[in-house]
Amino acid sequence: MWQFLAASSLFFGAWYLWWRWTESLNWSAAWFSLPLVIAETAAFIGLILFTVNLWSPRSPRRPELPRTVGDTVSELVGPDRPIIVDVFFATYTEDPELVRLGVQDAKRMEYPHPIELQIHVLDDGRRPEMARVAEEEGVNYITRSDNVGYKAGNLRNAMYETGGDFIVICDADTQPFPNMLTETLGYFRDPQVAWVQTPQWFWDVPPGVPLEARLRRRFGAPGGWVGRQVERVVGPMNKGEDPFANDPQLFYDFIQHRRNWANASFCCGAASVHRREALMEAAIRSWAARIDELTHEEERDAARLTGEFAMFEAVRDSARMNRARELDFTPFKLHVSEDIYTSIVLHSDRERGWKSVLHPKVVSRMMSPNDLLSWTIQRYKYAGGTLDIMRNDNPLFRRGLTLPQKLMYAMTFYSYLSPLWNIVFLCAPIVFLFTGIAPVATYSLEFFLHIVPFLLLNEFAQLCGLWGSSAMRGRRWYMAMFPLTLNALWAVLRGRRISFPVTPKDRAEGRYLRLVRWQLLFIVVNMIALVWGWTAFLQGTPGYSLGAIIANTLWSGNNILSLMVIVRAALWTPDPEHDLPVMEGYRHEAA
Repeated sequence: MWQFLAASSLFFGAWYLWWRWTESLNWSAAWFSLPLVIAETAAFIGLILFTVNLWSPRSPRRPELPRTVGDTVSELVGPDRPIIVDVFFATYTEDPELVRLGVQDAKRMEYPHPIELQIHVLDDGRRPEMARVAEEEGVNYITRSDNVGYKAGNLRNAMYETGGDFIVICDADTQPFPNMLTETLGYFRDPQVAWVQTPQWFWDVPPGVPLEARLRRRFGAPGGWVGRQVERVVGPMNKGEDPFANDPQLFYDFIQHRRNWANASFCCGAASVHRREALMEAAIRSWAARIDELTHEEERDAARLTGEFAMFEAVRDSARMNRARELDFTPFKLHVSEDIYTSIVLHSDRERGWKSVLHPKVVSRMMSPNDLLSWTIQRYKYAGGTLDIMRNDNPLFRRGLTLPQKLMYAMTFYSYLSPLWNIVFLCAPIVFLFTGIAPVATYSLEFFLHIVPFLLLNEFAQLCGLWGSSAMRGRRWYMAMFPLTLNALWAVLRGRRISFPVTPKDRAEGRYLRLVRWQLLFIVVNMIALVWGWTAFLQGTPGYSLGAIIANTLWSGNNILSLMVIVRAALWTPDPEHDLPVMEGYRHEAA
């Protein structure tokens, strides 16, 4: 059903765009009409990529758990032995007691066969209190003298000091479940599986206050009864539920999980399990290839200066050795988005054919940003890091990736270009409501006959394909975060370095309206434009036809609702009765 509705939606979308380009352009206002149809086309390309991403739910079968290391490799070197698993907790400034909870949970991980579990705290903050926690818990403490490479450098340093067959990556707030290894290690019976990513579950996402409870609190028992009846009809209605769109269900259950068929689900850092051999071998290949590339460049430069066609072998070897000393060797790409970057490197190694798996079951929990400032820091890092890769090492032009893999990565990178057309969609109804100038030749019956089937089929397709997840909420946040993504895009285009600030784990008090000033501006301007446009329509001003005013009112209203989600997040504070115990959960658990 999903594939039928999605294909129908794309067909009618293409039909609508063909009509827009060939018959509906308002050439008397080309300055307005052309940018809008270009934006519609760009958004439709994004819809095509999104549909390709969700097309098939096929995933690899999970084999039985390996008993020894010999079950996980194609050719065993040396005697067989139990599997060794290193668990890395990467930390910098986070509360040591928060890390302690994750370490304690990691010590409780189970496995039905003999296994050697080694837990390491990787402290880039070099803190005595963190070392004391590691000592008290009986786990290894690893630090270094600098912070080169951020988290990737921290992981690289730990890999030099450990030697396990598999590595479990945990953030400071990650708390693995006892079944984490029993759920994931079975995939590694395939010697080509390089890593298994599991869904990140944010256990502290605010549950919100049910409508029944809110009305009972305000109006007593009668109010509670009314709220209960409303929820029986329309379903649960919670105020303050996940105010920052932190719930990653859409991303993991649909976007990432449905990339398994194309071997294109990428690593997201925490809650992932890696084969050490894959990380090291990919790093060696990448390091050697870069040395050869730099040596060839040096040889060409020398040829231009001396007129010699080639270096002497001894000179070439010397140049290669110098480059080897200068060039960093790292199993994780030293980048703010080291997880997806390392995934691209491994996926593009066609000779080894490394595979990735998104395991659909949650096997750990972690904490989410609990205020808009923390959320903004995290999302800016995601956007800037991804766009930086697109600009400097675009996977679409990288050798070794298959066409399905390139399409999947294209969807991820293309989504971060959305502010370029979303800003047009936000401005278009405002322009019409203030001026009466239409971006189409006419808002006639023909216009509605072309656009309505596409919109309805797309809505039905999203509802079916994302069953169990809120597609509407995802679209609204996609629109609402346009200033943040636009800022990240502008920073990358100017060549600015994207830093790696640690996402705060504690809620900062206060409201953050300064972070949503652009969204507030658009909301206010839209409201003024609606009053202006309807006044002009009621006065019979030329250009304000009934079809035009209805279409742009619905459009403007949808934009306001989309922008309001982030404004509400800026004003959100925990409910003292329902949310605070959840937000402070890890402190209660530690106590």
